[in-house]
Amino acid sequence: MKSVELFAGAGGLALGVHAADFKHEALVEFDKDACATLRTNAQNESVSGIGDWNVLEQDVRTMDFSPYKGADLLSGGVPCQPFSSGGKRRGRDDERNMFPAFIQAVCEIQPQAFIIENVKGLMWERFQKYFTYILLQLQFPLFSRRPQEKWMTHCSRLQAEAVANGHHDLEYTVAAKTLNAADFGVPQRRERVFIVGFQKKLGVQWSFPPPTHSREALLHAQWVTGAYWTSRKLKRPTGPAPTLAGQVKTLNRDIFHDLEPWATVRDALRRLPKPKANTDQGISGHRLVEGARSYTGHTGSDLDFPAKTLKAGVHGVPGGENTLVLPNGGVRYFTIREAARLQSFPDEWIFEGSWAAHIRQLGNAVPVSLVKKIASAVADHLHEVDKRGRGVRAA
Repeated sequence: MKSVELFAGAGGLALGVHAADFKHEALVEFDKDACATLRTNAQNESVSGIGDWNVLEQDVRTMDFSPYKGADLLSGGVPCQPFSSGGKRRGRDDERNMFPAFIQAVCEIQPQAFIIENVKGLMWERFQKYFTYILLQLQFPLFSRRPQEKWMTHCSRLQAEAVANGHHDLEYTVAAKTLNAADFGVPQRRERVFIVGFQKKLGVQWSFPPPTHSREALLHAQWVTGAYWTSRKLKRPTGPAPTLAGQVKTLNRDIFHDLEPWATVRDALRRLPKPKANTDQGISGHRLVEGARSYTGHTGSDLDFPAKTLKAGVHGVPGGENTLVLPNGGVRYFTIREAARLQSFPDEWIFEGSWAAHIRQLGNAVPVSLVKKIASAVADHLHEVDKRGRGVRAA
């Protein structure tokens, strides 16, 4: 099935969609370093099957999407800065708000389905009205805004249209949910909003994939059975941190008995040598950058827990969180390769640009394995629609 992706970044979303057996007709990205990363890996023989990726380095707001009309899937990690806790939170008024561009692409491409990723801040109360507006526009993409019409007035017309339940040539059923990547086996606590839509006429009954891992299962394996430590040939610590002790006492196995423990930083870094400052030791991106430090309220990640959310900043608060807590209580930066593993990129994936550009690309990326689960579920529904269509034609 054919797909088009906007705001492709370093390729996390693209890799996950690709792994779900979609063929990218175009990957659109404005950042030159991210485009260089995509092009380098398209020529990287160690990365399977992506040599024909069509990378377009341009602004999506100037794109002509008519050549891609009818693609099966449109996806995109719409820039999150307008809605991020680390930004100015200007929402719709931020010039980096690219939801209008994505909605315009839906209008022009009219895909069978779409997938959008963004920060969980998009669902905060302060953005609730605008978030509702986004969902309504995605539901009725051709029900356009009139010249000089205020967005709130347009939103009201869209709400009336939804209540009226009239027939539209292009209408989508749309669902949104905040997912924690750690709940799906990613060694990082990364909460993000995913919006998935299908053309209504397809009759798809969509639900997001259920979690496969849990925090409680990890605590149980660490502090009740001790299986976490023995399976990794580690000496079991004397007990959990005081902040966890009460939670361990109240664990209810019935709630998570069929879920796997969260994956941890230790699991992600397995078989990587200790990083050194002046060499990558033959492993792309595995070079220590010195100068890391913590900030009040923004400290590093524990080795035996999923990492904190990787962020796109290099200095200041984000720099304090893109670090690993050392046994002596100090911190060091994750290497680029370690950060890539925390985002579930394959070890063969090469990042282009400066160290700051690498951090920016990784902090903005979507975990590959999480996307694969969502995109595979979307693909399964589209395949089922295709089977039903063939059955009708055969009859």
